[in-house]
Amino acid sequence: MHGVGVAQASWPRQAWRPKPLSLIALGVALLIVMPLAYVVGNALLVSGDVWVQLWQGRVPKLLFNTLRLATGVAAVTLASGVGLAWLVVRCDFPGRGVWTWLLAAPLGIPPYIMAYVYTELFAYWGPLRPLVQGVLGPDAQLPALYDSFPGAVLILSLATYPYVYLLSRAAFLRTNVAYEEAARLSGAGRWRAWLRVVLPMQRPAVAAGLFLVCLYVMADFGAVSILRYSTFTRAVYVQMTGRYDLMGAAALSLMLVVLSLAFFAAERHFRRRSRFFQTIAGYRPGSRAALTHWHAALACCACTGVFGLAFGVPVAYLGVEAATHISEGALDGAFWGYARNSVLGAAAAATVAVACAVPMAYVALRRPSRGHSLLLHAAYAGYVLPGPIVALGLIFCTAHLMSPVYGTVAVVVLAYMVRFFPQCLQAGEAALHQITPALEEAGRSAGVPLWRVLWRVTLPLMRPGLITGWVLVFVNAMKELPATLLLRPVGFDTLAVRIWIETSEEFYAQAAPAALLLILVTLPLLAFALSYGSAQRSTA
Repeated sequence: MHGVGVAQASWPRQAWRPKPLSLIALGVALLIVMPLAYVVGNALLVSGDVWVQLWQGRVPKLLFNTLRLATGVAAVTLASGVGLAWLVVRCDFPGRGVWTWLLAAPLGIPPYIMAYVYTELFAYWGPLRPLVQGVLGPDAQLPALYDSFPGAVLILSLATYPYVYLLSRAAFLRTNVAYEEAARLSGAGRWRAWLRVVLPMQRPAVAAGLFLVCLYVMADFGAVSILRYSTFTRAVYVQMTGRYDLMGAAALSLMLVVLSLAFFAAERHFRRRSRFFQTIAGYRPGSRAALTHWHAALACCACTGVFGLAFGVPVAYLGVEAATHISEGALDGAFWGYARNSVLGAAAAATVAVACAVPMAYVALRRPSRGHSLLLHAAYAGYVLPGPIVALGLIFCTAHLMSPVYGTVAVVVLAYMVRFFPQCLQAGEAALHQITPALEEAGRSAGVPLWRVLWRVTLPLMRPGLITGWVLVFVNAMKELPATLLLRPVGFDTLAVRIWIETSEEFYAQAAPAALLLILVTLPLLAFALSYGSAQRSTA
């Protein structure tokens, strides 16, 4: 792509033969697919009358709300993510290097924390009301965020735009400026060249970012619950906990899975039709345009505004509220117990995910076959499984098939692993793709057993990708709310659960220390993963 030829060794396709690594990969795939299979199986057993009731009652509104929210958030994140990526890659203005990383910081803030902060700020008793009335007059009122489509779009857009921003930024960095120059020489203006040449070449990356955003929105439970905006995920949770109707919850879950699979299929189809290959031998990155004082000020304002709304305001508000509550003795033994539960549960899930990702990635890439390809696709089922659906499937499975672990912390860890395993697997696949099979063949030809070659050669070379995968699973498991709420045993509360309990009972100030600590734990790890991955790519 950049004018450098890379020789890729290919392994011949082999027929399916059960080997130790294949059996391990099979077990991992079955473990991940099991909740989905159980939910789908139970949903298909639901009587026709129940389906008719659902379609005549709640389903049309849930479907409309879910699709409308996903579309609205996708539109906002498309404009903000692509625009900010273009600013930091192709424009030169004061602080550009700092903004490159700061704009990714909101990934460390769970959407339900952002929803909790902004509902407090916009509430009748919140601190913004006196300020607004002081400027606009005593009759001025703030818009309500509860049960509000614009409010839900605002909160989830602030939480998810970094997905589009990061992928678009990476795509802009890889674009050869020669194509843009060719369009300019042909008479196209700057904007026309950008719209007709540069932007279309970013379509695969932008589509991938929007796909992640849509799946995140459809799977979100905490933010929509705090905002009281009805979507499929919230309805599944209410069906399970409020109505104790597991079969009805399974039916709603099946609809959400089908909807997620439709998005997944659409993204894959769009990606296949939007492949662009840079065929010019000499790769040259685009030069950054020096902005005038006025345009530089606008660029700084845009970055400051987005970062301030998505990160600055929530962290500042939580800091003030946490300081007040900490002075009243909030950091007691119970609080640190919640933190310990969060860290240990997330660390266990991340470690299990890495241990499972290695054999899965190895058999898929080094021993390609139809069976291994099927296992790899099955392992990505977590992409279309929101937290409540994972929890529902594991409740069914552990109660009937694994009763010794039913109601234990092991089920919570398993839920984290199933939910976020695709992120770890992607990182492992990417790392293994960069390792030539010739290194492993050299070890095997010397008579070294396969397990020793993996331990001494392959795993050390995969370490950057595995570390990144571990961090991604850990950070997301720390923030996971619905699966923890539904599966946690008595006495195993986490920071996310405590935030939910305090906010649901309207003890908002008491939720601030846990929310702030959750951000302080996850943000440095996320920054490390991003900077570490960039450093590895630059030295590769």
